[in-house]
Amino acid sequence: MKFSVGYQLIASTDFLQAIISNKKNIYEVYFAWNGFANGRNSTYIADDFSQWDAHERKMSDLRAISENGIKLNLLFNATCYGAESLSRAFFESIGDTTDFVKNTFGLDSITTTSPLIGKFIKDNFSGIEVRASVNMSIGTIEGMDYVSRYFDSFYLKRELNRDFTAIRQLKKWCGDNGKRLYALANSGCLNNCSAHMFHDNLVSHENEIRKMDNGYAFQGICKEYMSDPKNLPRLLDITNFIRPEDVELYEGLFPALKLATRVSADPVRILKAYIENKRFSGSVFDLLEPNNTNVLYPYILENSNIKSTITNEKLEYSGADAALIRLE
Repeated sequence: MKFSVGYQLIASTDFLQAIISNKKNIYEVYFAWNGFANGRNSTYIADDFSQWDAHERKMSDLRAISENGIKLNLLFNATCYGAESLSRAFFESIGDTTDFVKNTFGLDSITTTSPLIGKFIKDNFSGIEVRASVNMSIGTIEGMDYVSRYFDSFYLKRELNRDFTAIRQLKKWCGDNGKRLYALANSGCLNNCSAHMFHDNLVSHENEIRKMDNGYAFQGICKEYMSDPKNLPRLLDITNFIRPEDVELYEGLFPALKLATRVSADPVRILKAYIENKRFSGSVFDLLEPNNTNVLYPYILENSNIKSTITNEKLEYSGADAALIRLE
């Protein structure tokens, strides 16, 4: 299995070196560009870099990734671009950035939540795959068909990750219509989260929000829900992550599985678990984004104690009683 890995800018070069050393198993590296809202928080870490040092380091890292033959995927995946969403200036900026990245490093694909960004890329750039973001939650043939003129490929709705019947149906439609299907392996989100869109919109506007005198802080419904001990036994049923031990079940179903690593405190650990070791011992949430290990404290959900079975073409995780370990 090959993996799509999210770039993040950190002081250490360990993550970059881990990507390069595993390049035979890396399908692509995806990254956001400064100045655009995206599906996660800023890739620049102010404590480690000045604005200019950050830009220089990012350019160097992307060049190294490209020179090692790893494809690049540019993100325009915010769920909201506000008043700029339809403006000519916004699309000119999208075009200038895409052109710069393509000519500087090479660019194989972009991922976006906006059908109009998809249309713009297809109208103005040949040879760049346009992919529908996982944030669009596309999980039906109709959903793909509606926007098929704008996208060459789709990320699977998270909630279908363990449903092989649904995956094969969607993959067949994609194959019949010249499209591709991908999936996100290590989401830490709750299934069917009622506040998911609200949260993604907040993230899209975080640079504006942080300047405000805000009356509330919002870190996600998942953290609030998981902090209640009575909900812990249900975690395996209401999540959608794929364990490193089960990745081999998806061979042939996707060109690559996406690994969320852009805001992880330890992205190297994620690469080692999924690519090098194909197993992991410890809190499974340490592999996921968001990482809610601290929310569960004093419990952890021990990955090595989770049992995997396939029933009626669905991957099922069980053994929550054994997997939930109290640390004190």
